[in-house]
Amino acid sequence: MEKLLLLVVTMAATINYPSAGKLLVLSAAYTFESPSYSVVHLESDFEIRLYKEISWMSAPVHGTSFLNSTRDGFHRLYQYLHGANLNSTHFSMTKPVLTSISPSHHGSSSSSYTVRYYLPSEYKYKSPPQPSAELNLQLDKWKSQCIAVRKFSGYANDDNVENEKDALVSSLTKRLPALMQAVENNLYYNYSIAQYNASKHRTGRINEVWMDVSGFTAEGCPV
Repeated sequence: MEKLLLLVVTMAATINYPSAGKLLVLSAAYTFESPSYSVVHLESDFEIRLYKEISWMSAPVHGTSFLNSTRDGFHRLYQYLHGANLNSTHFSMTKPVLTSISPSHHGSSSSSYTVRYYLPSEYKYKSPPQPSAELNLQLDKWKSQCIAVRKFSGYANDDNVENEKDALVSSLTKRLPALMQAVENNLYYNYSIAQYNASKHRTGRINEVWMDVSGFTAEGCPV
């Protein structure tokens, strides 16, 4: 069953992780759209989701800090959402804000980051407004893929994101050793951090670490 697209947010509500046929309740009076997916494999500490095609507006950043790079990229995306595009279009906020990380290698101290805004479903079959050139944004279209997901709470920062990624890799190694070939094909263990809450939201925060495992053998997963 596909997870629900809309994240409904009401005052004084409790925080719950998304589950099939349920809504994700946060703290504010807004409704957010999120990419739909199906769970194709479930373990106690991670799950594998099948995401269909997704369109993102993306901000590439080269830096040494996950936190600073996410702030830099989101600042540019925020301007795009609030009219810094050729049509002066204003967008509703969607969830999650996704930061994709390509770790450094060959002795480099910096990494490549890409901060992504999920484009609402109305742009699935049409092009979004072109961003202002000075923002250095690009449209990314993901094909259907399977993603291993581990949830974690608190703030995502430079002190914990790599540890959460390592914990996901460890779980995949222990529970699905045959899957590790797919993960090993993911050069340098590239991964993404999905954040579902604004920075002012201090309790019950929801984050996820994502890794592409499209070689996983399950119904619908690309080979």
